[in-house]
Amino acid sequence: MKRIVSVQLPRGGIAFAAPFHISMEGMEARVLCRDEKDYDAVVKIICVCARRANVLVVIYVVVSNHCHIAILAASKEDADRFAREIKRMAGMWFSKRYGDNGIMRGVDVKAILLSDNFHVRNALAYIPRNALDNGCPVADYEWSGFRAMFSQEDLSESRLLSSMKYRERRAVMHTDDDLSDVPWRIDANGRLIPSSFCARWYLEQAFEKDPAFFLKTIGSQDSAQMHYIFVEKPRSMMTDNDLLATVDEVSDRWYHQGVAGLPLEKKIRLLMYIRHTTKTSVPQLARVFGLKREMVATIISKPR
Repeated sequence: MKRIVSVQLPRGGIAFAAPFHISMEGMEARVLCRDEKDYDAVVKIICVCARRANVLVVIYVVVSNHCHIAILAASKEDADRFAREIKRMAGMWFSKRYGDNGIMRGVDVKAILLSDNFHVRNALAYIPRNALDNGCPVADYEWSGFRAMFSQEDLSESRLLSSMKYRERRAVMHTDDDLSDVPWRIDANGRLIPSSFCARWYLEQAFEKDPAFFLKTIGSQDSAQMHYIFVEKPRSMMTDNDLLATVDEVSDRWYHQGVAGLPLEKKIRLLMYIRHTTKTSVPQLARVFGLKREMVATIISKPR
């Protein structure tokens, strides 16, 4: 399979893109999606946010209190932007509908790079498998991109979103974004058709264009192990050595040198990025960046 591919991005331009797994978790004690209108809205939020962040959705699943998405993104920054935008827009939806401004408090979004073929295939299979959390067979679950794969969908009674008048598009998609040029299709119930916006070709080539290979991977997964790999582990704190290696890798990508040699201004920018994308602490950041704890605490507390 090809893990990193050259793609046409939603907002124009061609770039090499890598696969990322996005998860929105943290609502064990609460339900987010209470009815079909909520599920439908979150699917559309995923689609709109992908266009805003200039990333491609490969496959997704929305369940009652969390969601998972695989995307292709030209950079980790784009993947993180996509994740944050989903949380922001979902928060606006649920706040407006239920009058609960704190409904997303405690919800964590995380984007992790799928760094090898094992993680790519298992993430692509693990995502639709989450339908079982809602007590539904994977193949029958409506709020998943599973049915888009391997041309399973009937498009005969669908409509192009771009063919609708602006007000109708706005009512269907719950956004003022200009969607007059998107290839997305809407079914008779006003719901997005996954194959019209999912980059299913990426999943299909990852499984050698063999539906049986895809289904076998879904069926043979240890769900607890996959949950640890894709949900729990990314939210665990790294050791100082592992975090330093991560910081040095980003620093080299951004500034062509390790963090130790950076001037303070660049360290601060990098520190804020690491703080928002990694589970860490003030003492650990101070050790890794070679700064005093008081300075790190002050940097983090300032609005930016």
